[in-house]
Amino acid sequence: MQIFYAPEVNGNEYILPEDESKHCIRVLRMKVGDLLYLTNGIGSLFTAKIIDDNPKRCAVEIIEAKHEYGKRPFYLHIAIAPTKNIDRFEWFLEKATEIGIDEVTPLLCHRSERKVVKVDRLRKVAVAAMKQSVKAYLPLVNAMKPYSEVVKNANDYDIKAIAHCNSWDLEPFRNVIERGKKVLVLIGPEGDFSPDEVTQALDVGFNAISLSTSRLRTETAGLVACHTANLINGV
Repeated sequence: MQIFYAPEVNGNEYILPEDESKHCIRVLRMKVGDLLYLTNGIGSLFTAKIIDDNPKRCAVEIIEAKHEYGKRPFYLHIAIAPTKNIDRFEWFLEKATEIGIDEVTPLLCHRSERKVVKVDRLRKVAVAAMKQSVKAYLPLVNAMKPYSEVVKNANDYDIKAIAHCNSWDLEPFRNVIERGKKVLVLIGPEGDFSPDEVTQALDVGFNAISLSTSRLRTETAGLVACHTANLINGV
């Protein structure tokens, strides 16, 4: 299944952007009459047929549409401090998108090793992972936000959790999460959240959680949280 990202698809015909057209015609060597799939990233999956195999402006005709394709019964937002090595953070984003996640926020913490991210690059990573895993929902990838801002604006979540290593006597995440809920998980940098950051979250109703009996790297912790949420929700 060849799937292409078409955020502006509307009506019965669509012209792929130049980069997608080039990939379709020159790399994959598709031609007039071949079938492919489009997604708008907000839940719709379209079956389409190539009607013009121009490598700069490939035109397709929509022949079938499926809406809410692969919709998951819960909402997962992971706010996570980017790693010093950005490749590791991109790996987390790629794999979380493949597994299933709705929103990712790079988190600026007191002990953050990386204070700047290229959000456009991160969004391209998410798009590629969405297409590779044949999903119709593209996760929202936010610009980096200060820790205090994310914590302060978390009132509309059913479950709010902060994973930290300041204590070993923490509730496992699998015991905190429930099916069908809107969930926010905070994951800190390699040096962990500061005690003040943990207190700030607990004071506004966050649950302190453990993701493993081992000490995990930041990107591993993010992936464990993502997988656990999907597993508990039966996805």
